[in-house]
Amino acid sequence: MSLPAPNLDDRRFQDLVDDAKRLVALRCPDWSDHNVSDPGVTLIEAFAYMTDELFYRLNRVPDKLYVAFLDLIGTSLYPPTPATADVVMWLAAPRTDTVVVPARTEVGTPRNEQTESVVFQTTDELQIPPRKLAHVGTRSGDATTIRGPRLRSDPIEAFSTPPKIGDELLIGLDQPAPGLAIAIRLDCAVRGVGVDPLDPPIVWESWNGSGWSACDLVVDHTGGLNQAGEVRVIVGRDHVASVIGDENAGWIRCRIVEREEGVPKYKQPPLVREASADTVGGVAVALHARTIDEEILGLSEGVPGQAFSLEKRPVVDDGDAFVVEVGSGSGWQEWAEVDSFAGSGETDRHVVVDRSTGTVSFPPAVREPDGSLRRYGAVPPKGAPLRVPRYRVGGGRDGNVSAGSLSVLRSTVPFVKGAVNRKAAHDGTDAETIDEAKVRGPLVLRTRDRAVTLGDFEQLAKRAAPGVGRTQAFPVDDGGGAGVRLLVVPTVAVGPDGRIDYADLQPGPELLEAISDDLEMRRIAGTRLVIEPPEYRGVIVAAQMVARPRVAVKRLQAEALATLYRHFDPIRGGNDGNGWPFGRPVLAGEVYAVLQSLPGAELVEEVLLFEADPVTGERGEPVQRIILGPTSLVHGFGHSIRVTSGV
Repeated sequence: MSLPAPNLDDRRFQDLVDDAKRLVALRCPDWSDHNVSDPGVTLIEAFAYMTDELFYRLNRVPDKLYVAFLDLIGTSLYPPTPATADVVMWLAAPRTDTVVVPARTEVGTPRNEQTESVVFQTTDELQIPPRKLAHVGTRSGDATTIRGPRLRSDPIEAFSTPPKIGDELLIGLDQPAPGLAIAIRLDCAVRGVGVDPLDPPIVWESWNGSGWSACDLVVDHTGGLNQAGEVRVIVGRDHVASVIGDENAGWIRCRIVEREEGVPKYKQPPLVREASADTVGGVAVALHARTIDEEILGLSEGVPGQAFSLEKRPVVDDGDAFVVEVGSGSGWQEWAEVDSFAGSGETDRHVVVDRSTGTVSFPPAVREPDGSLRRYGAVPPKGAPLRVPRYRVGGGRDGNVSAGSLSVLRSTVPFVKGAVNRKAAHDGTDAETIDEAKVRGPLVLRTRDRAVTLGDFEQLAKRAAPGVGRTQAFPVDDGGGAGVRLLVVPTVAVGPDGRIDYADLQPGPELLEAISDDLEMRRIAGTRLVIEPPEYRGVIVAAQMVARPRVAVKRLQAEALATLYRHFDPIRGGNDGNGWPFGRPVLAGEVYAVLQSLPGAELVEEVLLFEADPVTGERGEPVQRIILGPTSLVHGFGHSIRVTSGV
């Protein structure tokens, strides 16, 4: 329970006017006309208005003092975090030499009259080496056949006769191709009958040293190995060479997999008459930030507690150390960033960076009770030049762009024709606001970096990794001792229509590992900790609406879909916009209210609510209520809105 804040002066405009008129009656009894038309009353009202504004400012003093207290306990605003995306750099044509994409190559979203381009920079240099086909083979059970790349005189059947689940077509590259886009050209006879050429029951995978990793299938022009065409795959970054059938190569395989009931299967094996492979691109990691090089901070005054401001802000944490260089006669000395000067000795070359404001602070000195001066770090000599060799600025939620949005190559790179992000960017968050810091301050003071209560686990998990959008902790007591189950929802990209892909709601292993490593040092010994995503329950809404007269039907339909996607959003949904509450049921009547509240809606005639599998999209029968467990969240997708004109 928070303490009530005093209202330093609760008088308002009319109270001030009435008080002034009463004083006029006492001190100037001859002034009897107190109507608003009197010039004297006009002056009274003018001064009352200005005084009311002063009272408003005066009542803001407790807020200012609260912020000052947060500053005293060391609470600073969290800076924004940059979104990260894997960007495929496509070559104009296969090359016989290695193509180099320099670090800091810029890619962005298309710019239009309404929105500026969202720009990403690659973090490291990308090398795209050539790769060629070395071997072709098949494997069915224990039987393995490996051939050379030339098949024209002796074609090879891709699978056994008849084809079985698990049969493999093996493609051996001359070297591993981690993170490369490979074009596999196959000349196949029309023999793999029985399958849907638009959705064949096959997957492409690459060997990672201990198993097979899924490749990102960009395009398959062979119709499931049924005609001449090209298959483009993006090989996993963990691709390594291995030996199959006494041949060492970078192996990729096409494997028959089991599909749901009713999906057509191969009746005859495809016949491969010719095969070749080339490198056509590579994957680079890009960051929603730009780099500032060699910025001069100024000259040192040779006194403790100096502070300098960077030209650009806010400064994002890109994983690399922030370093300040101090010039001397022998060159440049590095001063490393620390969280605070509390543990610094007199000779330690440390700085503290407020990334939100872009302020670089050097160590202070504190007067002890005995009069001595204690230094919490070394002081740069007087007149020494100070510079920052490199830092990055940017970040924010705008960087969480959807798949395919980064399609403009803003830097010129020889032999590279374009770029695109095959998956949505993630982990971008906005800078913390003052109001959010007011809420966090008491929590930080209470937790003291120790995870004891459920709220402590939730708060510390958000601080441990910038890609956390929401957390919820539950007690676990299954007979094995006290434990905590921490559910994590990552920050996600929102599509143009407001929809969120289900795959983006699954936190990556790096995010979970970062949270686990941080909480491992802060939890009570003996407390078991399980970190995982929530159980998502799919929700599909089908509704029929009537638009008001002179309201565009298509516009209302788009607004209705966007409203539904936002309402059933695990992060932005619910009635308060802070995410759908854990365990809260979904009611059809609530959908009526949400759609009816749209400005152009005249009538919501019908609403059908379906529970669906968020992975397969298969939906059940229409219901009026979907019950959620205490650890479950909703995921809205596939909504259908039909709008008719009310004219």
